[in-house]
Amino acid sequence: MGAPTLDDIELQLLLEAIFLRYHQDFRSYSLASIRRRLAAARDSLGFATLSAMQDAILRDARVFAALLQFLSVQVSDLFRDPSFYRALRQEIVPVLRTYPSLKIWIAGCSRGEEVYSFAILLREEGLLDRTILYATDLNPEALREAEAGVYPRERVPAFTENHRLAGGKGSLSSHYTARYGAAVFDRALRKQIVFSDHSLATDSVFAEVHVASCRNVLIYFDRALQERALGLLKGSLVRRGFLGLGAKESLHSSEHAAEFREVVRGERWYQRC
Repeated sequence: MGAPTLDDIELQLLLEAIFLRYHQDFRSYSLASIRRRLAAARDSLGFATLSAMQDAILRDARVFAALLQFLSVQVSDLFRDPSFYRALRQEIVPVLRTYPSLKIWIAGCSRGEEVYSFAILLREEGLLDRTILYATDLNPEALREAEAGVYPRERVPAFTENHRLAGGKGSLSSHYTARYGAAVFDRALRKQIVFSDHSLATDSVFAEVHVASCRNVLIYFDRALQERALGLLKGSLVRRGFLGLGAKESLHSSEHAAEFREVVRGERWYQRC
């Protein structure tokens, strides 16, 4: 193994500085992914080197807030991967009906599209009023946007089609109000959601839940951090609780695999044994 390059040293020092200054830990994220994101941030924020960006971050929290938009996962859609939600509706909701009350954790909720997808589905199935949804993310700005529940009007056609393919009941438009070129989601949905900052890299389990969903987050972690995150998710679940992962994620080779069974083949839904 060769000596680290100057770029490697700058990257490692920057991630260490972020951890020491802001207690956000990106040191175990996938190296290829974090390298791309830092390079994009460096160029967009106008720094010549990662070292120059590190100096600014240590002295100005506003620069770190801007950097965080590049480091945290931001890409999502309402009812993204519709078959995942169709499986939830058809295979898992009947089990959830047997509980008098429900708690659901959406880990890495980004700007809120996934948690509103769950809330709408649960409302359509008559379960929302007895459910608390915990929506967590490490990015405070993303959480603020998620809590607002406002999305550009041009995204609505894709949302609507995903809702239909996911087995939606009625019209998606009954769950939002069109206002000033945007879709504003119903406050009654938000009333059942608790938004909170949480890092899968550094924080611990904070609630016992019946469903935990962590989709398209683990792919950005290295193997050790993936196992840590899966351990937290497993530890949060009640016995026979359900875990949902992203389309490119799996428990297949995880050290936790033996403690789950696959519920719907190919849809990344698992039940804790």
